[in-house]
Amino acid sequence: MEKIDELTNKALPIIAYGNPVLRQKSQNIYDRDILVDKLIEDLWNTLEISGGVGLAAPQIDSQLKAFVVKSTLMYDELDTKSRKEIFCGDNGIEKVFINAKILAYSEEMDNISEGCLSIPAINQDVKRPWDIVVEYLDKDFILHRQEFSGYTARVIQHEYDHTNGVLFIDHLPALNKKLVSNKLKQVKQGKIPTDYPIQYLKKS
Repeated sequence: MEKIDELTNKALPIIAYGNPVLRQKSQNIYDRDILVDKLIEDLWNTLEISGGVGLAAPQIDSQLKAFVVKSTLMYDELDTKSRKEIFCGDNGIEKVFINAKILAYSEEMDNISEGCLSIPAINQDVKRPWDIVVEYLDKDFILHRQEFSGYTARVIQHEYDHTNGVLFIDHLPALNKKLVSNKLKQVKQGKIPTDYPIQYLKKS
């Protein structure tokens, strides 16, 4: 209980759908300093308390190009059969991605349900490439070029989209977008309760 209370105090509210910050492109980080270290700490603390598998800087009101991925959370919750179906070559990851750039996408696609902490109560199937190649800096500013597959690749793509002002609902077919339009209005209006801190757009 003390750990949860401590994390809650350190966690930042998730920026909700409707806030313009989620539609802005993030800026590259050129130097590692105390502000960057604090951003990474805030991302991890906020992700932990919200129970998500990934979180990008714009979701905590920062325009720096960084996100964290914790796909181990999903891996640990799945049975053996499901793990084999959606994970490939890893047991989930817990990584920091700074200035990430996706260099290549596979032709093979995967279509499973996604949600977003910034858009609570909406889940839709999203088609994404199964394999990607990513170039990124880790938390120590060491450059990597690495291939990811399956569910882990999906989470990376989702968070990478956030740093480019793109949301998962942008990938939906027109009919699906129409089906969730009323729920999106409710999110904008701050009418969707969450079990994690969230910051809805203030009404003018």
